[in-house]
Amino acid sequence: MATSINQCIASLARLNLSSTVRPAIATIPRLVPPPATSQVRWKSVGTRSMQAREREKEKLKKKRRQQRFKEYKYAVPSKEEQFSLCDAMRYLRAAEVGRHPSSVTYELALKIRTIKNGPVLRDRIRLPYPVKNDTRIAVICQENSGAMHEARTAGAVAFGEESLFEMIKANPNKLPFNRLICHVDSEPALKKANLGRILGPKGLMPSLKTNTITKSVISMMHEMVGAENYREKIGAIRMPIGNIQFTPKMLSENIKTMINSVKGNIQVLENRVKKELIEVVLTSTTGPGLSLNGAVASTDETITPAHLSTAM
Repeated sequence: MATSINQCIASLARLNLSSTVRPAIATIPRLVPPPATSQVRWKSVGTRSMQAREREKEKLKKKRRQQRFKEYKYAVPSKEEQFSLCDAMRYLRAAEVGRHPSSVTYELALKIRTIKNGPVLRDRIRLPYPVKNDTRIAVICQENSGAMHEARTAGAVAFGEESLFEMIKANPNKLPFNRLICHVDSEPALKKANLGRILGPKGLMPSLKTNTITKSVISMMHEMVGAENYREKIGAIRMPIGNIQFTPKMLSENIKTMINSVKGNIQVLENRVKKELIEVVLTSTTGPGLSLNGAVASTDETITPAHLSTAM
């Protein structure tokens, strides 16, 4: 009995001596800095000269961003193999076997690096060896004038003013001429006749840009006989450069004359726009386009220009 009482008292003593649960100390929150407020600064309007300079800077930035998209993307040098003139003629003649020689011509394509919507190259050129000899010229001139007499003696197929206008309007699809020039005195009558819709799509409308409005009919007609017009279109100039029966010497002289003319026109426009001749491609009526490397002789020593000077 006494033993159980002592055990009960010891257990009560242990409960009294046990450590009491102390309350948890509340953590003091750290000082949170106030949120940073962004200060709005307003740009001063500035003077008119400052505003003008800012506008010019924005225009210059926009122009630089758009500059790389203004050039024709395909007007780049070809990565294909390049050929000498005799090699290119050899392959093109082989591609045209079976066709009548009079219906096959060599054509030259000049690739030009230039910007879009810029001034284009255009000119009239007289090749050392003309490709076409069927030039038929008509002259717009006043009736019974000195210019009409010059046109008649120079061999024009049609001449006059009102009579010529009526003939063009009556048969727009069966014109007896493929070249048309106008005398200076008849320019007002030409504008009044409103023939642009008929002659424009055919490339026959006389204008100062194409150098087909002249004071001297005879000199213009002599210049047109055997001459060809070329015009840059979408970054390239394409033009017949010779007949398939031309020798390498004849074709090379025509190509050199054409390239020199184009380079001269590029120099004339050098102050207005940057243009660069980057590739010369020779092709035929149904043949492939072969890039030229500037050489004339064939890489095959057994092939000489004399082999390419005979009929196919």
